[in-house]
Amino acid sequence: MKVINRLMINICSDNLQNSKNFYTKLFNFRVDYDSDWFIHLVSKDGQLELGIIDRVNQIVPEEYQNLPTGFYTTFVVDNADEVVEIPTDTIYGQRRLLLKDPNGSLVDVSSPIPNFVF
Repeated sequence: MKVINRLMINICSDNLQNSKNFYTKLFNFRVDYDSDWFIHLVSKDGQLELGIIDRVNQIVPEEYQNLPTGFYTTFVVDNADEVVEIPTDTIYGQRRLLLKDPNGSLVDVSSPIPNFVF
């Protein structure tokens, strides 16, 4: 098996600044790089990365420049109640809220329910 050294999700965006504001405010990412075509966000501990790229940039293959569909990104946090308003409890032991980012991507913010027994 190959060793994975890094995993970064890149979100295609029609408005980089709106997307940057959404993710930095929601998850307290710091901006590592900011340009007119790409923004690189990093968690405070440097372990997590999120890229935001201009949807129609030449490095994004044309067939992937559409609105997102068929996937969503989950951010697991210590306490979802501190990050978002009104999360709900799931049957599988998570406290969860689904949001739509400025690009139409589905964002799942969840945290484990303490002492949950399945």
